[in-house]
Amino acid sequence: MKCLIEKKCGSCKYINSSYQKQLDIKKEYCKKLLKDNRLDMYHVEDVLGMEHPYEYRNKIIIAFNQKYEFGFYEEDSHKIIPYDRCLLHEEVSDLIIKKIQSLLKRYRISIYDENRNKGLLRHVLIRRAIVSDQTMVVLVCNDNVFKGSKNFCNELIKSFPSIKTVVLNVNKRKTSIVLGNDEKVLYGKGFIVDELCGLKFKISPKSFYQINHYQCEILYHKALNLLNLKGNEIVIDAYCGIGTIGMIASSKVKEVIGVEVNKDAVKDAINNAKMNKISNIKFVNDDATAFMIKLAKQKQKVDCIIMDPPRSGSTKEFMDAIKILSPQKVVYISCDPSTQVRDIKYLAKLGYRSNVMYPVDMFPHTTHVETIIMLSHK
Repeated sequence: MKCLIEKKCGSCKYINSSYQKQLDIKKEYCKKLLKDNRLDMYHVEDVLGMEHPYEYRNKIIIAFNQKYEFGFYEEDSHKIIPYDRCLLHEEVSDLIIKKIQSLLKRYRISIYDENRNKGLLRHVLIRRAIVSDQTMVVLVCNDNVFKGSKNFCNELIKSFPSIKTVVLNVNKRKTSIVLGNDEKVLYGKGFIVDELCGLKFKISPKSFYQINHYQCEILYHKALNLLNLKGNEIVIDAYCGIGTIGMIASSKVKEVIGVEVNKDAVKDAINNAKMNKISNIKFVNDDATAFMIKLAKQKQKVDCIIMDPPRSGSTKEFMDAIKILSPQKVVYISCDPSTQVRDIKYLAKLGYRSNVMYPVDMFPHTTHVETIIMLSHK
């Protein structure tokens, strides 16, 4: 399949290469990264790829220009690159965007102009729950008043019954950050529910939820298999988001403690545990580093740590706390292998070592690759 956008948006740099070649490139990138950091003892496994590496994005963010053309921002700019069909989106997502485009024109909804800080609509965010076939539409606006929103929503839902909620997100700030802090539910409950690895998860507009549902299951199963859990462990799920991997691990261990700095994500995580009737997991709203330092001072017994930090990686303070807590195993999931490599070099000084990296292709056709490393205490 070929990308038909004449001027590329910059996201899918490998879209016109064979998929096997993409996987080979990503494996070689991981090998070179380890070699350049004098970690030649590491073996890099073949990248775990997708059977059908298209239409995998369950979250898309689209912008409009003053002509009501929709598309992506050109790389390193805020110029809209219009498109008709993106190969990474489910077809229904692009069809919903086209319907929104027609409604914007008919209702004469003004498009936000960032230079003048005027206009209503800034972005449209669509989230899809793949298994349950539920859709969320988030209208990101420069005001908390959306005239005609009831009729707007009714027409949209009539055309696409999978839409279970429409949310107005208010962002009045002069910023490139898409979502604002205030929200108003225009239709539905303000969230959708998806199923991942046999469990149900509530997803709200600002929830962190892996964009590739299919590969996420592969990623989590691989990480948990590497831990080789016996059933009596106390596990910390650091940077836990809405509690996905911790809840999936809960049936295999004695207790899980999830820590997450995002307050909304913690609320979702608590509700998710209740929805799935999981009683051996608790969630703490705190900075992961600060929480680990507290546990270290309390001499909390910990057997395993699952860490999935942001792109910037972990902190020395967090890793120093790992040394004090002294878990036998640490599984490190990373969306940026360069910061992961930096961190595992530091963890090696603390007595935690490995010699295998497992790459997972979470974002086919892009330059990104997710990696897993399981470290043991020596």
